[in-house]
Amino acid sequence: MTSKFTELAIDCADPNGLARFWCAVLDYEVQDEDDGIVAIGPATVPDATNHPGPVPPTLTFARVPEGKTSKNRLHLDVNPTDREQDEEVRRLLDLGARHADVGQTGDESWVTLADPEGNEFCVLASRRP
Repeated sequence: MTSKFTELAIDCADPNGLARFWCAVLDYEVQDEDDGIVAIGPATVPDATNHPGPVPPTLTFARVPEGKTSKNRLHLDVNPTDREQDEEVRRLLDLGARHADVGQTGDESWVTLADPEGNEFCVLASRRP
């Protein structure tokens, strides 16, 4: 038996605000909220114990006192599903993302953005259902 990737924990200053941003990005909803921790995930989640394929991960935002100090060692990549990359980048910028420079050359097929708390993520070029 192997493990399944089911949750990603993200430290932040404003769990509610960051959860709202990522809910809008991923079409997720708040699943649990308790004492400085907010968990979000898809509206319908397959039973992780009996589901052989990928299980959409839950994102958990936990309030911490320290701020972000350097480039993420782990980041999310998102794929637009119903629009082209440039349209999705504009949508995410309107939601509160900003362009991020992590040493790109300009030849990449992805666009690097940062969420409202500065966590880098990439918007990939290909659309996936």
